[in-house]
Amino acid sequence: MTNEELQTLIDDATYDYAMGEMEPAVAKLNQAAKAAPDSFAAWHALAEIHFSQRQLDDALQAAERAHGIDPKDLFINTTLSRIWMERGDKAMAEKYGAQAKMLSWKDQLKKPQEQADGIN
Repeated sequence: MTNEELQTLIDDATYDYAMGEMEPAVAKLNQAAKAAPDSFAAWHALAEIHFSQRQLDDALQAAERAHGIDPKDLFINTTLSRIWMERGDKAMAEKYGAQAKMLSWKDQLKKPQEQADGIN
């Protein structure tokens, strides 16, 4: 599967999800994750859909796969924090919440320097 085909599949799954079609969305994302197991976008989208359906074990598994691919992503750390909070593990939720906050601060600190350097 090419990168373009993979992105189209993820986009189609996202559209299905937005239209309330959970089963086709999950099927497409599972296909994407199987075809490209290192696809952060596929795993993160799966985590979010499973979380929205209260399928916390599946959400956690997908989120951990995405985190393994890109542990410095602000959004996957936020997702993991939300999942752990719903699972009732406040310590783990705080761990990922703190990581997300630090990543957000880093991003905010970078932006003024980029603006000063003329990078938008």
